[in-house]
Amino acid sequence: MSDADRHRWNERYRLGAYADREHPSPWLLDCLPGAPMGRALDVACGAGRNALYLAARGYAVTGVDISGEALSRARRSARTRGLEVEWIERDLDAGPGVRGPFDLIVLIRYVDLALLATLCRALAPAGCLVVEEHLATERDDVAGPRNPAFRVPSGALRRAAGGLEVIDSFEGEVSDPDGRPAVVARLFARHPANVGPGR
Repeated sequence: MSDADRHRWNERYRLGAYADREHPSPWLLDCLPGAPMGRALDVACGAGRNALYLAARGYAVTGVDISGEALSRARRSARTRGLEVEWIERDLDAGPGVRGPFDLIVLIRYVDLALLATLCRALAPAGCLVVEEHLATERDDVAGPRNPAFRVPSGALRRAAGGLEVIDSFEGEVSDPDGRPAVVARLFARHPANVGPGR
């Protein structure tokens, strides 16, 4: 991302974007019972809704995002709730900027398939990956970006996560917590337990 992207995201959060989105991702909630405890990485964490939820449940969480404004909001929320989270401001085009391995990696609606492949290599043995992206569609009545560059084609998540054991996946329409329909691709996958991290 460019400095212009950073400014755009900061401005969005400064103006109150996503202020009503304090609930964790429904897909994360679905997957969490099958995920191990331990170290968690929330990539493109925004104001921290998923990172804070994980921290409250005992994970050692790192949240990474390009927006300092979003992370300021996340830090305030963490302080209010008495939670410890490591927050890192970083342009994810340069990679996540943290060393694995992680027992859980969460990537919700931030499209970068090359980054996804990098994240797979940062999983600990038996570590889990939870991903949700907007799916390519010609529909104009659904939530999410209109620019097709910010949507993934069908099958892209499975291909990018090659080498992981797929626990669950889904492509189709869901109802977002605000009631709007969204067309998404979802993946819940596990690093093989008998293979070391980064393989």
